[in-house]
Order: sequence, then structure tokens, then C-alpha cells
Amino acid sequence: MSTSPRLPWTQISPKAYQAMASVGATTANSSLGTILMELVKTRVSQLNGCAFCVDMHVRDLRKHGETWQRINSLCTWREAGLYSARERAALLWAESLTRLVEHHGDRAADFDPLKDQFSDQEIVELSWVIAQISAWNRMAIGMHAPVVEKDMA
Repeated sequence: MSTSPRLPWTQISPKAYQAMASVGATTANSSLGTILMELVKTRVSQLNGCAFCVDMHVRDLRKHGETWQRINSLCTWREAGLYSARERAALLWAESLTRLVEHHGDRAADFDPLKDQFSDQEIVELSWVIAQISAWNRMAIGMHAPVVEKDMA
């Protein structure tokens, strides 16, 4: 696979890029918490196969003090007892909204656990975080955003 970007997409369409960045800036101020949002962004990026975004969000998790064990176990979060009920509810919802084709229906089984862990405001903000990272994944994959080797100290 080519590791060269296809197009300088952020420069070709700067207004759309800035609008996406503005959504991210808005959700960054959420009461969801940085670690929870980064776990969700990483998991959605794993599901979508976005190497650039997985790399970025794993780095962000490490910067915020997340352990390698929890990061490495994220793809098996259901089996690993390393995540809180709040994180598990968010990850379930993230997978449900990411795997749309696999889950036609009302998604009540995926939505109901959110109500015990999050306010209505937080549920909507979490849904925006999931929607936005999915959009970023599609742009990064489509435009071949490269993963550049960096030190992971």
C-alpha cells in the first residue's frame, strides 16, 4: 500500500477542514473526559481500519497517562475487566454506531446501558464524538494520511 498522501486535502478544502476541527474543539470541552473520548476514538478507528487515527489517538491516550495494558486490550474490551461500566457503555455505543450495517434495528440493547452512566447531554456529545471520528477516519483513509514513525517513549 502506498504511504504517500493522495491529495493535500486540508489545503484544498480548508473551510470544511476547519468546520470539522471546530466540532472537535466543541466536544473537547465535554464533561465526558479526555480518556473516555480518546478510548472511543481509538476503538472506532480500529473498527474502521484507520492506521493514522489509531496511531494519533493511542499517542494521545499515552500523553494523558493511559496504561499500555488498557490500550492493548481495547480491541478485547468485552473480555478484559479493565474498563469501568461507563467506559463499557460508551464503547458499546461506539461500536453500534460504527458497525451500522451489522445492526439494523432500534439499537435499544446498545443504547439502554448509556442511560445509567451518562446524562442526555453526554449521550448526545458522545454520539457527536463517534460521528466525527468516523468522518475523520474516512478522510484519513481516503486521502492516505501516512503514519510517520515516531518515538513512543
